[in-house]
Amino acid sequence: MQVGGFLKSSLVDYPGKVAAVVFTQGCNFRCPFCHNADLVLPAQFQNPISEEDILRFLDQRKGLLQGVAVTGGEPMIQPDLLPFLKRVKTMGFLVKADTNGSRPDVLKSLIQQELVDYVALDIKTSLRRYSAACGVKVNTDSIVESIKILLRAPIDYEFRSTMVRPFINGEDLEEMRPFLTQAKRYVLQDFVGRSNLIDSSVLDQRHYSADEYQALKNKWEKRPS
Repeated sequence: MQVGGFLKSSLVDYPGKVAAVVFTQGCNFRCPFCHNADLVLPAQFQNPISEEDILRFLDQRKGLLQGVAVTGGEPMIQPDLLPFLKRVKTMGFLVKADTNGSRPDVLKSLIQQELVDYVALDIKTSLRRYSAACGVKVNTDSIVESIKILLRAPIDYEFRSTMVRPFINGEDLEEMRPFLTQAKRYVLQDFVGRSNLIDSSVLDQRHYSADEYQALKNKWEKRPS
């Protein structure tokens, strides 16, 4: 795999677990508000980190770390993702994967082969505005299929959306209601402006105030009881 970053320990990337975090390079989306431009834009890629070095580190942390979170970029476009996760699982770690939902075929394989224990899927906005939010033409049928796969999957999962103007609002959430009401867990994330965005002009937008964001969270966020 192309790995652009590695965090040896995290308390926030895998809910309820102490996990190492693997950041893959490359993404098939260009969401303007993405703050990981160095993992998305090839011109900003750093020299990749050795996959074998990561596996050696994990082997030494058996019994100390509980899991491994794989994020990006978009992990599911990595051709070596499945064999990498097979090696991680043989070490006894739980695996969480973050995805944009564009590769339901890979997601399905991961679940069927029991290579993933938790999936976080980013829902960008309503289907009619998906391509604008992602900066590229998106096959929304793939997004819907990935959502449906998780809704019936025998693993833990969450859907999440980043509340960033002008790409998502209450009307978009209303259009997404059929998916959201079925979900075990749906989380709204506040947009935090950072310097290394895909499109820095996003910072010039009027963003949700703390009160507006909290009102949306109160209405839409769904956490398991």
